[in-house]
Amino acid sequence: MEPGISDNRFALVVPTLNEAGNIGRILPELTDALGSTQLEYEIIVVDDGSTDGTVEQVQEWSKRDPRIRLLSRAGERGLAGAVLYGWSQSQANLLGVIDADLQHPPELLPELLQLAEQNDVVIGSRYAKGNGVKGWNPVRAAVSRLSTLAASPLISKKLHITDPMSGFFVIQRRCIEGLSFQTSGFKLLLEILVRGRIRTAAEVPYHFGLRHTGTSKAGAAVALHYLHLLGRLSRDLVLRSSEQ
Repeated sequence: MEPGISDNRFALVVPTLNEAGNIGRILPELTDALGSTQLEYEIIVVDDGSTDGTVEQVQEWSKRDPRIRLLSRAGERGLAGAVLYGWSQSQANLLGVIDADLQHPPELLPELLQLAEQNDVVIGSRYAKGNGVKGWNPVRAAVSRLSTLAASPLISKKLHITDPMSGFFVIQRRCIEGLSFQTSGFKLLLEILVRGRIRTAAEVPYHFGLRHTGTSKAGAAVALHYLHLLGRLSRDLVLRSSEQ
């Protein structure tokens, strides 16, 4: 383990951008869920310039509970970058991420953490049981499926992963320590699965819920970042194969 890294400690990053309508609900749900585990934990809210009162709410929560921390990235954008920055500011050996919009169920965290004792990465999966996107707009569901299929050839079949695009997962720090990842875009897990030191993985099925309030950050720019990432990872794999 790297010097200074704390064993049996979990750092959960919650990226935010104008999530005032959600942050006051998810933080107590997270502390309830994590309070049932035996881990020391911290919840790191990484904010990318919210102007709707998100920051002020988190500041109030952190006064009441020192395990909740606020990090602000002035002038920065990108979910992947926010997650990586939050992880870099912690000494925990277990790292995780969850959306602030309540579409990922906090109550699954104890199960993810329990499985993380025996696995390099544990993923909240929308597809492990086939009904995780029930109720989605058909077009959105189709785009999600196609994006997942496009990524599948890049990932080791031995891992048996159904949802490499998930934004809800827990990973051992040693699997990514010293590696650099793309900070733009939303698909950090995919890059970790391709470039990280991942030998074992597990998935926990869940239903991807509806956003409580606020607006989705997905759009054309996200799609372009994803296509760029696919191209770069494909080139990396070809280069790696040629060097072996």
